[in-house]
Amino acid sequence: MPAEPSTVAWIAAGSNLGDRAAFLAMARRSLGDTSGVFAVAASAVDETAPLGGLDQPMYLNQMLMVDTVIAPQILLHRCHEIEHAAGRQRPSKWSSRTLDLDLVRYGDLLCDLPGLSLPHAGLRDRAFWSRQIAALEAHG
Repeated sequence: MPAEPSTVAWIAAGSNLGDRAAFLAMARRSLGDTSGVFAVAASAVDETAPLGGLDQPMYLNQMLMVDTVIAPQILLHRCHEIEHAAGRQRPSKWSSRTLDLDLVRYGDLLCDLPGLSLPHAGLRDRAFWSRQIAALEAHG
């Protein structure tokens, strides 16, 4: 447990290319190995249709809950590093991906900065995110 006060953050993990389950497991391990991130808990995995109307494979999605003492911008940067390590490419907004990590919530923080909006704008459009968060909150 951290010596300083921590914040609960919610990170959505998704994959629709390659070994999707292995990429989600990599995200959990990599976040757990991150300095300043503690107690990674994970929701059940949901399979969902891709957003954006493109013909592409189904996604595996999982919500990760972490206690962290690092700032949200640093946590988001770490998520991007993990995506890169998983071979993530960004050819277009709705393209398929090996791993997608979205910082969905960071405590009760509200912000709208270039590259970081909290809570994530997609929270209202992805019912499975809200369902996964609620399931993790219900189990402590």
